[in-house]
Amino acid sequence: MSSQHIRPWLAAAARCSRHSSFQPRNVPLSRSVFLEAAPEAPRRLVGHEDWAEFAAEREQFGLLINQLSQYGSDQIPNTSFKPRDSLHKPRAEGTISALLAAGAHFGHASTRMNPNFLPYAYGTRAGITIIDLDQTLPLLRRAANVVREIARRRGQIVFIGSRPDLQPVVQKAAQRLGKQGYAVGDRWLPGTLTNRQHFFGPDVKKVKAIPDLAIILNPLNNLSAIRECAAEHVPTIGIIDSNVDPRLVMYPIPANDENPRTAELIAGVLSIAGREGVAIGNAQSEALLERYKRQRRQTRYNYGA
Repeated sequence: MSSQHIRPWLAAAARCSRHSSFQPRNVPLSRSVFLEAAPEAPRRLVGHEDWAEFAAEREQFGLLINQLSQYGSDQIPNTSFKPRDSLHKPRAEGTISALLAAGAHFGHASTRMNPNFLPYAYGTRAGITIIDLDQTLPLLRRAANVVREIARRRGQIVFIGSRPDLQPVVQKAAQRLGKQGYAVGDRWLPGTLTNRQHFFGPDVKKVKAIPDLAIILNPLNNLSAIRECAAEHVPTIGIIDSNVDPRLVMYPIPANDENPRTAELIAGVLSIAGREGVAIGNAQSEALLERYKRQRRQTRYNYGA
């Protein structure tokens, strides 16, 4: 290629470089984009005017809080639901939100729903029965009252959960009741109540070997335990799913019986109610004992006079 063809391109490049030459400049960027704002120095309150201005600002801030607090959430970390706390630190009272968070409203397939469970069903969604938690909550509170009253009268309460994921649940629930709580985490041996002399020997007649209440977390897997409790006139509380007949136990609690979180929540509420009943019974016994001692002292004083 000849120089005549190259020269016009060089001239054009020279003109462009002369008119549009770029020289970088050290332009300082805004610190508000890349750097954090420097902490503001604390204001010193010297005179009366500074204190008056500070008080006015605090008053205005308090008015804003009072006006806008009703539109925000009052949930704090201490009151929020944590799945890890359902076993070791369960709720003392059941709520709709806690049952919903634990998945207690999920039942079995609608084709497997027991006809007697219909009053406790809210409806179906995606072929699954949805349990009505508005029916579950009052029944859970009724069962908690039963546990509290039996524990107050020094009754023996046994928690039954034969699945591996329910073993820590029943053990933890029984520990909360102290000497009045028992747990069965393995398979229920048929004849434990009706044929107890065969299991424990003839000396079992001298001790109380029949519980006053049985709480069953998976009733379908413990039908033999339910039959023995019925034969020995032991009241039963059970988590009843949509495929179970609610008449199977004396105090049914409609909920999901396959979710361990639901079992932890319900067993926690019932065991805490039992612990409250034990405390009430101990307080009443101490009050009666103190009253008896006071009467004895008064009687001795009257005879001595």
